Amino acid sequence: MLETIKTTIAEKLSTLTGVELSIAKSAVKVPEQTKHGDFTVPVMQLRLKNIANGSNPVQLAQTIADQFVADETIASASASGPYINFQIRCEALARHVLPAVHELQDTYGQSSVGEGRRVVVDFSSPNIAKPFHVGHLRSTIIGNFVYKLHKIQGWDAVAMNYLGDWGTQYGLLAIGYAEAGGSEEKLLADPIMHLFEVYVAINKLAEADPLVKERARAHFKKMEDGDPEALEQWQRFRDLSIAKYEEMYSRLDIHFDVYSGESQVSSGMTQAMQMLRDAGLLDIHNEAQVIRHDDPSLGNMVVEKSEGTSTYLLRDIGAVIERYDTYKFDKMIYVVGSEQSCHLKRVFKAVELLGLPCSASASLQHVGFGKVHGMSTRHGNAVFLDQLLAESARNMLAVMQGNPEKYASLENPAHTANVLGQSCVYVQDMSAKRNNGYQFEWSRMLSFRGSTGAYLQYTHARLCSLARSYRETDADADTENSRLQFDSVDYSLLSERLAKDIVILVAQYPDILASAMQTLEPCTVVQYLFALCHAVSAAWEELWVNGQPQHLALARMAMYQAARIVLANGLVLLGIPPLERM
Repeated sequence: MLETIKTTIAEKLSTLTGVELSIAKSAVKVPEQTKHGDFTVPVMQLRLKNIANGSNPVQLAQTIADQFVADETIASASASGPYINFQIRCEALARHVLPAVHELQDTYGQSSVGEGRRVVVDFSSPNIAKPFHVGHLRSTIIGNFVYKLHKIQGWDAVAMNYLGDWGTQYGLLAIGYAEAGGSEEKLLADPIMHLFEVYVAINKLAEADPLVKERARAHFKKMEDGDPEALEQWQRFRDLSIAKYEEMYSRLDIHFDVYSGESQVSSGMTQAMQMLRDAGLLDIHNEAQVIRHDDPSLGNMVVEKSEGTSTYLLRDIGAVIERYDTYKFDKMIYVVGSEQSCHLKRVFKAVELLGLPCSASASLQHVGFGKVHGMSTRHGNAVFLDQLLAESARNMLAVMQGNPEKYASLENPAHTANVLGQSCVYVQDMSAKRNNGYQFEWSRMLSFRGSTGAYLQYTHARLCSLARSYRETDADADTENSRLQFDSVDYSLLSERLAKDIVILVAQYPDILASAMQTLEPCTVVQYLFALCHAVSAAWEELWVNGQPQHLALARMAMYQAARIVLANGLVLLGIPPLERM
C-alpha cells in the first residue's frame, strides 16, 4: 500500500513538473522524523531544469506544494525549505492495510516474487569433533534467516548443512586420540566435548613437535586412499558428532533439508579435476597442482597437495558441480564468515573458468559476517553455545522471579526463560550489520534492558494480554474463536498521530521484507521490529482499549492486533518463537 501511495505522489509530481516518473519516484523518501511528514521529496533530487538554470529550490518547493492536489489517500502537501512534505490519510491506509493483516495472519508480508526459482542456502557447517560455539551461532541464525526469507518470498529453498568432516585435521584428531588422552568412556559420555579436548591437547603437542603434523597428513592420506581402519574410526567420530549437533539444532528449532559434508563429495571432485585437466587450467607449483588464473589477489589456487591429497578448494568446486546436478539451483548462497571471502572467491573463479552453468555472478553468492572475537577453538578458550544459552536462561529466570505474581501465572517458567534467553542472544547478535564483528562479552549477550530480544517478547506478550482482556470484557467478542473478528471497524476513529505511526509501520512490513531480500541483512528486520514496539509502547499511555466506547475500543484493538501479528511474523522470521505470556 505504501508503495502505491509513493507511486501516486510520483505520478502527480511528474504531471506538475514534467520530470520523468522514474526520477520522481526515486526522489520520494520516508523521512526519519514524522514531523517532516509521512513522505518527503528533496526538490534538488527531481533534477528540474529550473534549478539547473538558477531557480531557487525553496521557491520551487513552495510552488509545487501549492499546486499539489490532495485526494482520498494523500491529505496534504507542504513546503519546508527545499523539501515537499506529504501527509497521508490514516483512515484510508488503515482501511486497506489492517483488514489484510487480519485476513492473512502469519502470511502477511509474504510474496511470490521468487516463484519458480530454487535457492540452496549453505549455512551453519560446524566442524566435526568441535563443539558448537558462539562463532557457529552467527552462521546458523543468519543462514536460517536467509533461508526463511527466501521461503516467504516464494522461492523453493533448500537448507543445507555442509559439515566440515574431512581434511588433515582429522588425521591430527586420530593421532591425538591415540596419544593425547583419548578415552572410550569419555567419548561415549560426551563425544564432541571429549574430541574437542583431544583436539586442543594434540595441537599443543604439534606446536612443540612439527613431526606431529607430518604424521597427521600421512594419516589423512590413508583415509583418502580408503584405509578401512582409519575410515572406521573417522566414521564413528562423525556419527557421534552429528547426533550431538542434531540435539542442538532441535533445541534451536533449526531445520535442515540436507546434511552433507566435504567427505560426501566424490564424483564431483573427480569430475572437477578432469575438467581442469581437459581445459588446460592446471600448473605445477612446489610439486602441488594449482589452477592457472589471471587474478593476482587470489594467490595460488591449490587443488592437490604435493603428497597427492585433495584440498578444501577442490572439494568445494566438486560440491558446486554435484549440487547443481542435483538441484539445478538458480542461486546458491554460502553463509560463512567474512574471513572465508578469499576462499569463496577462488571457488567462484574456478567455476567461472570451467564455464559451468551456474558460473554467473548472480548464481553464487557469499553472505559474510564479522567474527566474534575473544574465542579460539585451537587454544581451547571458546564459549560454547550450550553454556551461553543455559546462562542466558538462568539470567532470564532470575529476572522473572523478581515478579512473583507474574511468575506464578506462567505454565512453564523454565520454557519461558529458555525462549527469552534465546531471544536475547539472537537479537543481540543480529541487531547490527552482519559484517560488523564484535568482542564477546557475557553482559552483552545476557542483557535484559533496552532494545533487546526480551523487549520484543515483552511487547508481544503484552499485546496478547490485551487481546485476552478484550475478549473477556467485550460482549460481542467471539470467545470460542482464537482469532478476533474485525468486520465492522470505523477506521476514522484512528485519528491520533500515535495511531497513524503504528498503522504506517504495519503497512511498511512487506517493503521491509523486500528491502531485506536486497541486502540479506537481519538487522533490517530487527530494527524495524524495535521501531514497531517503540510505537506501540508510546501508544499504550494514551490510546486505551479497556473502558472506551465500543466502536473506539474495536478500532484500537484492530490496530493493536495487527501490530501483534506483524511482530510475531518478524520474530518467527528471525528464528524466535513469540511468547504469549511472560
